[in-house]
Amino acid sequence: MHFKTIFKSLKNKDMLKRVLIILGILVAYRLLAQIPVPMGDASTFKEAVSNLMAKSDFSNFLNLISGGGLASFSIILVGLSPYITGSIVIQLLTKAIPRLEELSNDGETGRRKINQWTRMLTVPLAVIQSIAYIFILYQTTTSVGVTDFVPTTGDWILSVVSMTAGSVILMWLGELITEQGIGNGISMIIFASIISQMPTTFASLGAMLADTETFGELNLFGVNFPVNAVAFWIVLGFIIAMLVVIYLLVKLNEAQRIITINYAKRVHGNSSYGGIRSILPIKLIAAGVIPVIFATAFLSLPALVGQVITSVDPGNEIGTNLTQIFSAPSASNFATQYPDGLTAQWFIYPAMYFVLVFAFTYFYTSIIFNTKEIADNLQKQGAFIEGVRPGGKTAEYLSKVVNRLDLFGALALGLIAMLPFITDFVFIMATGAPIGLSISGTGLLIVVTVALENLRSLDSRALMITYDDFKNES
Repeated sequence: MHFKTIFKSLKNKDMLKRVLIILGILVAYRLLAQIPVPMGDASTFKEAVSNLMAKSDFSNFLNLISGGGLASFSIILVGLSPYITGSIVIQLLTKAIPRLEELSNDGETGRRKINQWTRMLTVPLAVIQSIAYIFILYQTTTSVGVTDFVPTTGDWILSVVSMTAGSVILMWLGELITEQGIGNGISMIIFASIISQMPTTFASLGAMLADTETFGELNLFGVNFPVNAVAFWIVLGFIIAMLVVIYLLVKLNEAQRIITINYAKRVHGNSSYGGIRSILPIKLIAAGVIPVIFATAFLSLPALVGQVITSVDPGNEIGTNLTQIFSAPSASNFATQYPDGLTAQWFIYPAMYFVLVFAFTYFYTSIIFNTKEIADNLQKQGAFIEGVRPGGKTAEYLSKVVNRLDLFGALALGLIAMLPFITDFVFIMATGAPIGLSISGTGLLIVVTVALENLRSLDSRALMITYDDFKNES
């Protein structure tokens, strides 16, 4: 990264304007997270949300990508989940329906058409999800008798419309950021959402360190420090583990296979063209963080369905089983769901999660890296890979390379996604209970991947803006 060039490019009015627009959009997004849903007493529903998040991984996922919008019961409660779900559905249909696949390969026009259909699908999905969450939260508050509020039809319509509008506004803000040419807007909003949760995490860590009554003060080299002795070593281990994971994530994200491309030499009149070499870089994890987000959203939807069923019929066995099986095991639900310790059910969710991350890595890579299209483009440009015949053989060769990279990349992504469960399993074996400070592999992966992609986009635009300066200096 050319950080000196990036800072230098900020002197350019257009570049500075783009950066300020992105920052302004992110501030507007954070303000939206503070506007409550117009449904009864907001504090009562916040309490219901806290109970719901302790039971559902989908709720935690929504809270993560909405920047705490769920926990604060704001109008962006459903966040970008409908848009992500819509993207999954459209991309699955693209592979299943030949007409859609042709449209996706039809250049920029086809992609715009598919993006428009994704936006259109987002709206009904946001409506359905908004109704489901309002219903679940209302049932939660009335079942425990914390409120006697009875919403009217107008209250329901206003709440659902405001939550749907919040989701659509988030999608629109993401596209506005993308138009600035400095990274993907949807990814940047999710990145900002995760970063916005960090002060809360640091505050809880600080409270742990300040609690010296339980285990006493820390004694190092005969000197007493006013911090919790046990909490100090836990936090230190947590920070070291997080730094190691971040380092490995950067290495995995930057790893790539370089394929040398040769261009045939052609003579036209008195001039000759080609006869040069270029490279085709293929990333180890070409799909990035998308498989993890897709797997989390896809796997967590049955838990939401189970909660809707149990809200309508509390004794329904199907709803109870869906909620238990598709809820991620964590420190918050371990005592209630596993009072007798680990059972076989504890491993079901992590196993399904790993398989889905693995499968979505192959699936999404096949969408963004079309080997046949790349082979055809190389052949049209008179380019070839040494030792490989142009056309079909080149496509086969690229497919083999990508599949081998996908195998290692999918395993690596799966293990990163498993970090919270692996950490909890170790602590359950050692202490009998999971630790509440599990390293969030998903959160770290999103933060690192998006940060590197945005820095790369910013660096490219900065180099383009300052090109004339480099030219004059040389």
